[in-house]
Amino acid sequence: MKLAIGMVELNSIAKGIETCDYMVKSARVELLRSATTCPGKYLILIGGETGDVKTAVAEGISRGGGNVVDSLLLPNVHPAVIPAVRGKTQPSAYGALGVLETRTVAAAVTAADAAAKAANIVLIRVHIGYAIGGKGYVTLTGEVGSVEAAVERAKNSTDRLIGTAVIPHPSKELLKRLA
Repeated sequence: MKLAIGMVELNSIAKGIETCDYMVKSARVELLRSATTCPGKYLILIGGETGDVKTAVAEGISRGGGNVVDSLLLPNVHPAVIPAVRGKTQPSAYGALGVLETRTVAAAVTAADAAAKAANIVLIRVHIGYAIGGKGYVTLTGEVGSVEAAVERAKNSTDRLIGTAVIPHPSKELLKRLA
């Protein structure tokens, strides 16, 4: 598993693709995701050793210039974050449901990392800005107290949080839609 992840979010697709190229050439990093998001933004997510990720993110911020909307560097990222970003997490059982909504994708990843480190929860998914106006949101599950603790920690991890919810007993129909 990667020791760190970094992300640069830009408001230009052309500049985003160019910035991505500079980032992956600047250090030994793995390109985890490079894609458009709504509304016409571009997202670059990389992983690797902390020093390399730091170098690549700095390059992305420099090359992206005024087109950079947000960025992040998460050293010692929780191992559940990358699978949740990739949408590959399938909980074996559901408990309470936590939801974190953020203004940017980078803020959603930051909130997911903080939540996963705060309590014994399972990250279901980190939804990446597609068809939601460039915002991000995180869904997680676990015991009610753990979900509440995770949501509370996430609230303190970013100033780009829009809203949260803790649903102690989510309906089966709702859970089917989240899977």
